[in-house]
Amino acid sequence: MDDYLAFVLVEKGLSRKTLEAYSFDLIEFSSFAESLKLKTPEEVHTRHVLKWLKHLKETGISATSISRKLSSVRGFFRFLLLENRISASPTAVIGNPKTGRKLPLVLTTREVERLLDQPDTSKPTGLRDRAMLEVLYSCGLRATEAVSLLMSQINLQGGFLKITGKGNKERVVPLGDEAKYWLEKYIQKARPHLLKKAKSHYCFVGTRGRPLSRQRLWQIIKQYSLRAGLSSKVYPHCLRHCFATHLLEGGADLRAVQILLGHSDIGTTQIYTHLDTGYLRKVHRKFHPRP
Repeated sequence: MDDYLAFVLVEKGLSRKTLEAYSFDLIEFSSFAESLKLKTPEEVHTRHVLKWLKHLKETGISATSISRKLSSVRGFFRFLLLENRISASPTAVIGNPKTGRKLPLVLTTREVERLLDQPDTSKPTGLRDRAMLEVLYSCGLRATEAVSLLMSQINLQGGFLKITGKGNKERVVPLGDEAKYWLEKYIQKARPHLLKKAKSHYCFVGTRGRPLSRQRLWQIIKQYSLRAGLSSKVYPHCLRHCFATHLLEGGADLRAVQILLGHSDIGTTQIYTHLDTGYLRKVHRKFHPRP
């Protein structure tokens, strides 16, 4: 397993978080295999993997989680096959469980404005929160990308951020005027106050000068969404969904949105084309020769 994890770390450039997920899945499968008295990967057959999948289903975890775990195990056995450590992969004929495609929660532009207006910008933490929310919506950042944003990644003069996303892939994302205004104001006025005498390479910091955690970002957004009278189900990634959907509703090209989001596969971006059938009807009426 160590050899496989070292392989995917180099070949795929995975983040530490993803690597930990792979490791956890493999250890979990290994423990199950040991409970079946299997001692080596060569002894694992398709029936054993199917038994494991049935066990996972019985524990009540979602089909999406089962699919991810199966993907980790499938990759492991594929690696062993390439390395000639096994003669056949026990996962070769097993397909992923059907997960369905759940459409993400997307706010209207007015709801987003209500959310962004909630922080009290007369306070350092409020100014930080306003800048952070503006950047999340303006740039479509993932929660991890926002809380790990470094000062060196920000170019206020040029009006863009240089983001390192999944798989250590870099992309350049433009800053909207509003986001640029609030980010500059936060950096000049609130950030030094929050840092006090401490130093940090991170942009968004807490009252002790430490970078914010993903959990804290969730708490902040939930707090403001409830204050704005929105659903309690609003979460950081929701602003990324809003970013993509509102761009497409405004007439943006799907390929451009894919690049801005940092999606390696345009199929991942295409989910946003299913969110607003009214918008699709407008596009059809405008561009089809027989609307």
